[in-house]
Amino acid sequence: MNNPTTPQRLHALDNLRALMMWLGIVLHVAINHLTINSPLPWRDPKTSPVADLLLLFIHSFRMPVFFVLAGFFVALLVARRGAGGMLRNRALRLALPFAIFWPPLFVATTVLAMVYIHLTARGVPGIDPALAPARQPGGSPFNTMHLWFLYQLFWFSVMAWAGVRLQRFVPTRLRETLARSFVTLAERRWGFAVLALPLALVGTFYPSGMVTESGSFLPPLAEWVQSGLFFVVGWYVHGQQERLLALFASRCKGHAVAGLAFLVATVVLLGAFRGNRLQSLPHPEFWIAFVYNATAWLWSLALIGGFVRYLPRQNAVLAYLSQSSYWVYLVHMLGTIGFGILLFNAPLGAVAKMGLNIAATSLVALASYQLLVRHTRLGSLLNGQRAEKRSTRKSTKARVLAAK
Repeated sequence: MNNPTTPQRLHALDNLRALMMWLGIVLHVAINHLTINSPLPWRDPKTSPVADLLLLFIHSFRMPVFFVLAGFFVALLVARRGAGGMLRNRALRLALPFAIFWPPLFVATTVLAMVYIHLTARGVPGIDPALAPARQPGGSPFNTMHLWFLYQLFWFSVMAWAGVRLQRFVPTRLRETLARSFVTLAERRWGFAVLALPLALVGTFYPSGMVTESGSFLPPLAEWVQSGLFFVVGWYVHGQQERLLALFASRCKGHAVAGLAFLVATVVLLGAFRGNRLQSLPHPEFWIAFVYNATAWLWSLALIGGFVRYLPRQNAVLAYLSQSSYWVYLVHMLGTIGFGILLFNAPLGAVAKMGLNIAATSLVALASYQLLVRHTRLGSLLNGQRAEKRSTRKSTKARVLAAK
């Protein structure tokens, strides 16, 4: 970590992580206007294929990138603070915000969702419990909503802590072979295909070949495997970060083009699958899952490499967006649903409604961050010690040392 380029690369990953959080607004606004079956029980009367493509595209890489970066930063924390220090940090930054924000967000989101469902079903605002989606027998009325990422990531951190504690019982040669295998897959041009295979097997058991997040407090094994593989790769990338991040940067354009090709293949296969034109293809869900997860790996590597190459530093705007991104991630669903309700009967097309919703949700989220969070203890909880305070303290310390 003494290499002078390391801080720049970490800024690049911070920039990327912030962008992925902000893209949640676009993704969840797009869900309001899907022409295909929606994962949520509400829909605006105006729909557009643009929304379908946005959902497919953003969903293909957003959470994979998150988990690769999460694994990287957990490994970084272990290297700097030890396993115990890492777990304390993750408890403070993940578990505590989840415990604080989940109850009020669950209540507020549920109320807004019920109003939107009533609008979808009857054309007027209202709340009717009879319209609530049916639960599986014995299913819980509670779920983690969009906060499932925080919930799952904390448990991955616990698993990482346990793994570090127990690694002395694992033969050194086995640990080195495992690390070398993941690094090899990350650096070889064909590695993405091998990494997509286990995810394709998992996706075979889901409609259209795609693992969907249940939001359950006890997620099925498939969800742990889907997210966990990206987390593990991020963990091992940290061990060879200088070489691998430079390699991803040099290949970012190639990865992006290849990822686009696999995305097009995904669209073609999904269209054929929904049109019942894949009867002659054995296990079509497997092949859809394979090309879709190949897209996920390629675009994850492309974005990581692209940010290392083109956005290695933070300026004032990027720093502000990075600092506000956690808060925006927490509250953005209130905006995407709330403004969706307000725009429901507006005489506008789907794309115009999407643009207005994205802009309004972004502005309100930023305003609430600036007024309610940034200069408060809440901001310190979400972002830790603010960068400007650290810079001020370093500058003061430098002046004191110079005076001596």
